[in-house]
Amino acid sequence: MSELIKKEAIEKLIYEIRGKQVMLDSDLARLYKCKNGTKTINLAVKRHINRFPERFMFRLTEEECRSISRFQSETLNGRGHNIKYLPYAFTEQGVAMLATILRTEVAEEVSIKIMDAFVFMRKYISTSLLEQKYINNLVLEDHNRIKLLEKSFQKFEKKRKVNEIYFNGQIYDAYFKICEIFKETKKELIIIDSYADNVLLDIVKRLTAEVIVITKPNNLLTKQDILKYNKQYSNLKVVYDNTFHDRYFILDRNIIYHCGASINRIGYKTFSITLIGDRYVSDSLIDKVNKII
Repeated sequence: MSELIKKEAIEKLIYEIRGKQVMLDSDLARLYKCKNGTKTINLAVKRHINRFPERFMFRLTEEECRSISRFQSETLNGRGHNIKYLPYAFTEQGVAMLATILRTEVAEEVSIKIMDAFVFMRKYISTSLLEQKYINNLVLEDHNRIKLLEKSFQKFEKKRKVNEIYFNGQIYDAYFKICEIFKETKKELIIIDSYADNVLLDIVKRLTAEVIVITKPNNLLTKQDILKYNKQYSNLKVVYDNTFHDRYFILDRNIIYHCGASINRIGYKTFSITLIGDRYVSDSLIDKVNKII
């Protein structure tokens, strides 16, 4: 028996089938030195069938047999079972029960070795699962780091797009950017520009949102201009107020852009358009605008 154990480790005879660690009846017959092979095991089990519920012993399917045969051919130096019938598989509890009903000269010693092998395999699988879990955690951490980097780059890209500078002569680029910002509005656009004129009207006439312009009293945007405009488009309200020096675009009383130049002078000198990200600053400005409107 000791020579047999040395020739083929019991661990290699333990398979995982249906989520359970099992041994085949043919391997058990050889280990236990059953004179009539699996016939001895089958007869012993039949005499005590009430001791072998399905969780202790079950018969393999043809597909399971083929899978084991392929595995044996690959791992056991080409030695495979010449299976002419569907074998029985015994779980650890089934093997322990089998040892109590078999009467062979090596039954006791082999049973101890087999139980040790099952314990070893459990530890091996448990360790492998822990290692796999560790590897999975590392992969997950790396995945999360990559996601964070992607988000950071996206935020940087977004910041780069909304915080832009336009140099002298970039009239069309600046004009296009302002039109692009205005189109983000869903319901209401507030434009604060002390020098608003008909150039602004030419832009906002394409919007479906309501437009409120806050500008200081001057001759650039007259009441007559507003009256004529609203007869056709009916989406403009002008509030005359001298409170603001800088230019702002307020989208739906939520998002605010600061513009360094009046719309009628965009592209003639260097200026920038900046998204105001500070919520406190935005809320303070919106509160001020609400009081004026």
